[in-house]
Amino acid sequence: MIAGLLAFAAVLHAQDLSVGQNGAYRVNVRLVMVDAQVIDKKTHQIVGSLKPDDVEIYEDGVRQSISTFSQDELPLSVILLFDLTDSVRPVLKPLAQGAQKALGHLKPQDEVAVMVYAAAARVIQDFTTDRELAAAAIDRASRMESAEAAFFNEAIFRAADHLAQSAAANNRRVIIWLTDDVPNIPSDEVRARYGRELGNAPLHTEKQAMEHLFRTGTVVCTLLKKSEISDSEDSRRDATKIIGRMLYPPGEASKYSQASGGQVVESSSKKLPLRLADLIDDIRLRYTVGYRPPAAKPQGRFCAIKVKLAPEARKSYRDAVVEAKQGYYR
Repeated sequence: MIAGLLAFAAVLHAQDLSVGQNGAYRVNVRLVMVDAQVIDKKTHQIVGSLKPDDVEIYEDGVRQSISTFSQDELPLSVILLFDLTDSVRPVLKPLAQGAQKALGHLKPQDEVAVMVYAAAARVIQDFTTDRELAAAAIDRASRMESAEAAFFNEAIFRAADHLAQSAAANNRRVIIWLTDDVPNIPSDEVRARYGRELGNAPLHTEKQAMEHLFRTGTVVCTLLKKSEISDSEDSRRDATKIIGRMLYPPGEASKYSQASGGQVVESSSKKLPLRLADLIDDIRLRYTVGYRPPAAKPQGRFCAIKVKLAPEARKSYRDAVVEAKQGYYR
């Protein structure tokens, strides 16, 4: 019953009052739905026993009244997003071997799509509740390769866009992203040399991708597999690369995950299937908090969101941190 009410509330439009043809008043109420996760930063365990009074939510610094509160009620729409560049592709093989078992941690009504990317992103398995189809798509991805650049912003934008097109419009939207966090700088020169698969399609920027995450209500959770390339990149940031990243921000796993309220989980190759299963469990146990936004603000405006533990809950969970998206567009 709660899930049905939440799903219904999630698709209602901005609050207004209008008069129908029969003279009856119609009230439309929009709920802002926020996925939030509460983690003990010392034990890294999920805090899974909170009640509505344990949480406070703020829009543009003003506390809002919570209208709905649930945990693991709404189904998930998940895109598994895989990097096909040489530094990441080899770890897809061990992931593929344990994929079906990991996907078994989803509920039957949760849907999964599989996308791959280098310069451009493409769907190799559209949304399905058939775990065998999803696992087979991961196996296909493990045998694919690309000599193109890795354009993170384009991949995130396209994945969020595909989530918004799902027929299950009321599901919680999540990107699970496998990467070594080594993007190519999306300059005109790099695109011309290593972005041919894009054709004439626009190359979306970090700002556009971030905005699309906020507009679609998408959470980015990252499975980070460090590689020799990523280690060398961390140690060799020369002036040319720093200036290039400033002029053409390439996107970063931590930045996308933090802004959308997701998390970054680092893993070795052997443990990737286990880490994927654990990540799915964590995503399912996130809280869904809904509130009615202030009516006076103009449409199209970005509104900042902050989710906190209430003072009494903070006494019980002193080491807890709350992860939630940083805002939304009205």
